[in-house]
Amino acid sequence: MLLTQTIPVLDLRDFHRGDRRQTFVTQLGNALEDIGFFALTHHGVDADLIQTAYAATQAFFTLSEAVKQRYEDHALHGQRGFTRFGREHAKDHPVPDLKEFWHVGRELPADHPLATQYPANLSPIEVPQFAPVMNQLYAQLDACATELLKACALYLGEPETLLSDMLRDSDTILRVIHYPPIAPDAHPASLRAAAHEDINLITLLCEATDDGLELLQRDGTWRSIRALPGQIIVDSGDMLQQLTNGLLKSTTHRVVNPADGRDRRFSMPFFAHPRPEVDLTPLPGCIAKTEQPPFPSITAGEYLQQRLREIGLAG
Repeated sequence: MLLTQTIPVLDLRDFHRGDRRQTFVTQLGNALEDIGFFALTHHGVDADLIQTAYAATQAFFTLSEAVKQRYEDHALHGQRGFTRFGREHAKDHPVPDLKEFWHVGRELPADHPLATQYPANLSPIEVPQFAPVMNQLYAQLDACATELLKACALYLGEPETLLSDMLRDSDTILRVIHYPPIAPDAHPASLRAAAHEDINLITLLCEATDDGLELLQRDGTWRSIRALPGQIIVDSGDMLQQLTNGLLKSTTHRVVNPADGRDRRFSMPFFAHPRPEVDLTPLPGCIAKTEQPPFPSITAGEYLQQRLREIGLAG
């Protein structure tokens, strides 16, 4: 049976075709204005690399709890390495999510001006292929995110590199997530990922190993998003919504528990962040288009720290 996607599907090749470029820009902008989500094909991220990354992911998360917790440093506020099961919760949701994860950040040369500002990546020695594979995947997703932000800027009527420049050398995060089988004593209100919005500019989600992702529609119902081979799911985050004064939507979404609680799920979202000093004061053109009071001024660094406190990763 042919499975079809439930959200708009865009082809990144169109952005590089002269006769299709504007169509791609319009489709991207319309999707982010309407539901804040779209699926992307021919995105330049190697399919075999994604599967190799998932194999490394499974190898790490099947290690013992004692071994995994060697790579958890609470001083890093979950921004690098391992975060144990049940530590993170959605904003304003009292019950922890049913997941554990690992964060990979940007690798900068030792002499880079920002090298001392970002935590160093951790590397699980028990899975030697983990770090090189994730760094390679990070680079390909970063290149894809850069192109999407260029298209987004053009849709907003801004210089093409306005948003992608914010991403350059930033502390963007690749999150590698394990959703284990649902325990019999799990809290009735707990979900694999409770309803939330992403913090960052845009998120690129490599094809997850199973369905479960849902977005909240305007009528209050939930729309399931399929995990289909060859597609990356893209959504706009709170920082892009802030910067566009609400023009581009940061849509509430969640990951629901499976009907068969014994199934496990892996996913790899790439959270594209601006550098900490980037000013997220809404763009004048977006204020004019939305015709509503401007969102308050704030830097990306301040915004991130505020949200990390709200989800339980920072004190």
